[in-house]
Amino acid sequence: MGPTGGAARPGRFFGVYLLYCLNPRHLGRVYVGFTVNPARRVQQHNGGRRKGGAWRTSGRGPWEMVLIVHGFPSAVAALRFEWAWQHPQASRRLAHVGPRLRGEATFAFHLRVLAHMLRAPPWARLPLTLRWLRADFRQDLCPPPPPHVPLAFGPPPPRASAPRRRAADTESELEHDAETRCTLCARVLQDEEDPLCCPHPGCSLRAHVICLAEEFLQEEPGQLLPLEGQCPGCKNSLLWGDLIWLCRMGTEEEEEDSELEEEHWTDMLEI
Repeated sequence: MGPTGGAARPGRFFGVYLLYCLNPRHLGRVYVGFTVNPARRVQQHNGGRRKGGAWRTSGRGPWEMVLIVHGFPSAVAALRFEWAWQHPQASRRLAHVGPRLRGEATFAFHLRVLAHMLRAPPWARLPLTLRWLRADFRQDLCPPPPPHVPLAFGPPPPRASAPRRRAADTESELEHDAETRCTLCARVLQDEEDPLCCPHPGCSLRAHVICLAEEFLQEEPGQLLPLEGQCPGCKNSLLWGDLIWLCRMGTEEEEEDSELEEEHWTDMLEI
């Protein structure tokens, strides 16, 4: 199997986190937010509005980031998750989740909403990781997360960068790839197509995204997004999310854009 929730993955990081207020005057308050950099974001919240924090957390700290859900394929996907977690009664996907109960703590309510979100479409089929940043706050979710959503502890591991390649190597690879064919449909892979490749050593699988998706979905007719499947080449089990992460390795420029996007969207959502 490919990378797990505890291993460093290449590419961009998109997470939706839960803050818990430790200030005795506001003890128990929570805040849901989106970030591409958890360590920096919690510092901003505790630094107040002048440091980039949100107005709802400013002056009420200290805040502790106790939980983060990450592995979203894009900032948009994470922001939609964030909005639904903040407004469960307004989300048609969460119509089955009851309102906060009398005597139910805000923290417990947000965990209850999260538990149902991880089981609801479209989030139920995303390659997410549920990570407790503070183990002493951990509580079992009911219902529990899907089997493909790993439970992790501690800060997210450093993001692994894709190795830089020399121009000569890239030109040679492109020339070779011009005649590379999809393992499943046998059609030539075009230059603009990003094939999925098996990460296991010695496996030569290279396939169109749609071809491999259809192969994996043979056991799940009616679904659009695979969760996992058996590699047609080496027969090892593969998580779909890991294949996509390995194919879509982020660049430094993309990460910088993500930082700007976080600030832009945070301002928009807090108006």
